[in-house]
Amino acid sequence: MRFLFKTSYAQDLRLARHGGHVFWYGLLCLALVLAPWVVQEYWLAQLSFVLIYAIVGLGLMLLAGFTGLFSLGHAAFLGVGAYTQAGLTGIGWPFALALVCAAALSAAAGWVVGLPALRVKGIYLGMATLSFGFIVEELFARWESVTGGNAGKHLAPPQVWGQSLESGAAFHFLCLGLTVVCTLAVLNLLRSPTGRAFVAIRDSEISAQSMGIHLARYKTLSFSLSAALAGIGGALYAHKLQFISPDQFGIMQSIDLLLMVVVGGLGSVHGAFLGAIFLIAMPQLIALGKDWLPAAIGQAPGLQAMVYGAVLIAFVLFEPMGLYGRWLKLRTWLQMFPFYRRGMFKRQRSFQKSERLR
Repeated sequence: MRFLFKTSYAQDLRLARHGGHVFWYGLLCLALVLAPWVVQEYWLAQLSFVLIYAIVGLGLMLLAGFTGLFSLGHAAFLGVGAYTQAGLTGIGWPFALALVCAAALSAAAGWVVGLPALRVKGIYLGMATLSFGFIVEELFARWESVTGGNAGKHLAPPQVWGQSLESGAAFHFLCLGLTVVCTLAVLNLLRSPTGRAFVAIRDSEISAQSMGIHLARYKTLSFSLSAALAGIGGALYAHKLQFISPDQFGIMQSIDLLLMVVVGGLGSVHGAFLGAIFLIAMPQLIALGKDWLPAAIGQAPGLQAMVYGAVLIAFVLFEPMGLYGRWLKLRTWLQMFPFYRRGMFKRQRSFQKSERLR
């Protein structure tokens, strides 16, 4: 009995459920480590952007996917982290200390925005966060002595332990290391009592409150943690571009971030990474597809927004679990072949609508 207890406890501590997870995730990490010697500089830069957006997506997934609180102004937290990093490194602060301050200031802004979530929900919460995004964008544009206004602000490459990370490979390893740390932190948070409280609030606030969960505390905590991850992503985003301006953190950026987690798959850590890949790859695919379309369509100024809208509608209607949900169905089909039945996934989608997303 004692041996079984120790075995069960050890299994609960492991992040990987079986050896297959260890193998495939280890292979993925190895591929990411070897990427600077395999891919070209341009694709390495795109991979760094995927890692940056994955960190931001983890934060938004924690808020929207696991707590059920949607934000239409999440780009504001990205901007707070970016401008904090730019300002502090510009006056000589070390990169690591500036990064911690960027995350902390973004978390403080998230706590302030989380206060309206205590009384409003649904579309009204979306309007509150959208208003916050407009306010912060205007603040970035008007506070010229700190942010540089509409003229923007330049950054130098990050300095870590006295070494300048000017090369794309060095910055890639920095993004990879922070992404791994943030992912492990989110995974451990979700299996803790705090993470389970987030999920309980998402499923039913009344039921969560009846079990003794303090709604105000956990909602503001979810906003703060989500904003902190966005601040870390914003700091890396600023160093990667080495130039930031207020228009980079507007409503369109917030919509792109929300589209990223919805398409990736709400309620899954994998969805943050799949959504980040989608967000970076989609403009490239649209640019390639323009050559095959008639000139009247391919040269239309709103083509990208139209494609994004169509993709979002398609996922909401036909695949609410996003790309990760589609992968789960494909994996189940491969596991059950040739004993697969057509109506199996229809019942799964019905359960998803009635229970998890109500």
